[in-house]
Amino acid sequence: MIEKLLPDAVVSAELFGDSVAVLFPEEEEAIANAEDGRRREFTSVRVCARRSLARIGRAPVPLVPGPGGAPGWPPGLVGSMTHCLGYRAAALADAAEVRAVGIDAEPHLPLPAGVEEAIALPSERRRIAELQAAHPLVAWDRLLFSAKESVYKAWYPTGGRLLGFEEAEIELRPDGTFTARVLADPAAAGPDGFTGRWLAGAAHLLTAVVQQVK
Repeated sequence: MIEKLLPDAVVSAELFGDSVAVLFPEEEEAIANAEDGRRREFTSVRVCARRSLARIGRAPVPLVPGPGGAPGWPPGLVGSMTHCLGYRAAALADAAEVRAVGIDAEPHLPLPAGVEEAIALPSERRRIAELQAAHPLVAWDRLLFSAKESVYKAWYPTGGRLLGFEEAEIELRPDGTFTARVLADPAAAGPDGFTGRWLAGAAHLLTAVVQQVK
């Protein structure tokens, strides 16, 4: 699914479930106290990352989460990982061709009560209501959440700090695209901000932000 949202400059791999792999010692240390579900997510998404690395001729390396949760990619690469119930994926690219990558997957279900109010700006909530009325088969509130997660993952390596939900304004479009304006630090998003694509499957919602080098 995820490759449908990505340009040719970005390679990806995905799993609809879990896979077993031997972790590097540094990765084992990062999840030493994790419960079983978290360990399976952590391991499986790194299987996706290793497959992506292999597709560009790179050897597997430890991918340890940094202070903001983002994995530490090898020098010269940019990338992103995501996992949710029943889905794991990783995407990466050569930093000479792509400035930023952010991907996110969510279950295709409405957000729990009260979450939309916590993550959406008033302008976003108005647009979500309009989209939901016109296209009721898409969980637009959850899609907004996913788009914000993808934007954060693309923004963080340059922005260098956590980005609150209220610090990015997303405009979702029914044609499978969206734009994002980072209110907190527009310069970190580049002069044109972020643009992204989305896909709604029966079980999952996927979003992706890719900023290519001009």
